[in-house]
Amino acid sequence: MNHLPLIIKREYLNKVRNKSFIIMTFLTPIIMVGIFALVAYLSQLNNENVNTIQVLDESGLFVDLFDDTESLHFEKLANVSLTEAKTNTEESEKYGLLYIPKVENIDAFSESIVFYSSESPSILVMKSIEDKIEDKVNDLKLNDAGIDSEAIKELRVSIDTKQETFKGKETSKYGSILKLAFGGAAGYLLFMFIIIYGNMIMRSVIEEKTSRIIEVIISSVKPIKLLLGKIIGTSLAGITQFLAWVILLGILSTVVTLIFGIDPSAMQASQQEMLAQNSDLNSAEILQTFIYEVRELPITNLIVMFILFFVGGYLLYSSLYAAIGAAVDSETDTQQFMLPILLPLIIGIYVGFFTVIENPHGTVSQVFSYIPFTSPVVMLMRIPFGVPLWQQMLSLLILFATFIGTVWFAAKIYRVGILMYGKKASYKEIRKWLKY
Repeated sequence: MNHLPLIIKREYLNKVRNKSFIIMTFLTPIIMVGIFALVAYLSQLNNENVNTIQVLDESGLFVDLFDDTESLHFEKLANVSLTEAKTNTEESEKYGLLYIPKVENIDAFSESIVFYSSESPSILVMKSIEDKIEDKVNDLKLNDAGIDSEAIKELRVSIDTKQETFKGKETSKYGSILKLAFGGAAGYLLFMFIIIYGNMIMRSVIEEKTSRIIEVIISSVKPIKLLLGKIIGTSLAGITQFLAWVILLGILSTVVTLIFGIDPSAMQASQQEMLAQNSDLNSAEILQTFIYEVRELPITNLIVMFILFFVGGYLLYSSLYAAIGAAVDSETDTQQFMLPILLPLIIGIYVGFFTVIENPHGTVSQVFSYIPFTSPVVMLMRIPFGVPLWQQMLSLLILFATFIGTVWFAAKIYRVGILMYGKKASYKEIRKWLKY
């Protein structure tokens, strides 16, 4: 009789009916949306505040240089000393005081301008002020040299290099950022899924082992089927919880946004405003480029391969977690075995972020996208940059073949370890179990 479907059903129902599983399924989205709503609300309140900067320009060259923005208001001071200006700014609790002294030559401005404030000012605010002063000072220097600064500006050429493949497909630097973001999110999601639900499988094995229930079960079921049943059943429970999170997050986010009137875009409104002042592209052009790059992504290929690598990677690591659970008597004894499992995942993430972005088709990226313990992360990061289908299929074949081998390896540990009590397993002991 094939007991595998029964084991899968038992594991799945045990997990989804568990009170802590049900509570976390509903509580996690509520906490996440609550944190998001709080941050968005606080950012919205922060953006509604207009910071006032007083400007004391003793040189008289920058009086009309600073214009008000949505988040900054500039007050020009005149006929006051620096000491009086500092006292006035501090007592009135203004954002800060920009002091521009009168100097003998233009070059002295580079080290004589001071910004006084109670606390460290925003980097973006300072960057915006410095850029305006720098442009003005450079214009003054050119005029002193008898050179028309406006003519120089007209002669300057802004270079926006177009990116295109040899087959005529247009790309852009924004596309590379988008591809890396997708790959990074996919890799990180897999990493978290493995840690959360891999530990769930390991704890399940330890609980059954310590309660001696496993002795009854193993009398009628082969260890490898019991192992596969646990892995698949827990995986289905994890997928069910993940889908529930996605649905609940979508519903709760919409409800919170509508009820409390929170604008998510307000979280980065002021930063975007500052960045727009120093960008060669306006927001419409950036949005248009972003939409074009999204449309150019191989969406179908990304979704299909994400599912396959996600499933393959999770099954591979789950079998190792189950083997660890069978080898120990308590969760505290698992620490010595966790590092060898987590290390390949961590290496995969580091390789993905530090090599794929630099050269997605380089030797290092390709090698690690074939190694089964790192391929689920690295290959997912490479696919958005255009990986030949044969490479993807080869990587998948190696991954699932390794999973089959790992299940066999884990089952040999499992069949001995689940009946071992009162003795802490060591690597030497586990090597003996493999020979039985």
